[in-house]
Amino acid sequence: MAIQISSELLDGCVLACLKGQDYYGYALTQRLQAAISVSESTLYPVLRRLKKNDWVTTYDQAFQGRNRRYYQITSAGLTQLSAIQQEWQTYYLAINHLLQGEDEP
Repeated sequence: MAIQISSELLDGCVLACLKGQDYYGYALTQRLQAAISVSESTLYPVLRRLKKNDWVTTYDQAFQGRNRRYYQITSAGLTQLSAIQQEWQTYYLAINHLLQGEDEP
């Protein structure tokens, strides 16, 4: 069973990866796929949305005669990541209580 991940949570996953280092698109896809099921066709619209919201910026770097577009988290992206992390903790605890059949938190 594959649980669908919300766009906000996917934003948080991408921003969390970029907090550690800059990535070009394919490498970022590989990094995410190590943890969750996500395709390149899903990732690129996310990256465009993050850039539009000024949560990431891009720069190009030459590699073997071609340019790679790297994504870098911005200070606004760090703020957004922190907000998503806080929301995730609340959501995680609530869902975990339900799935474990526990009383209300």
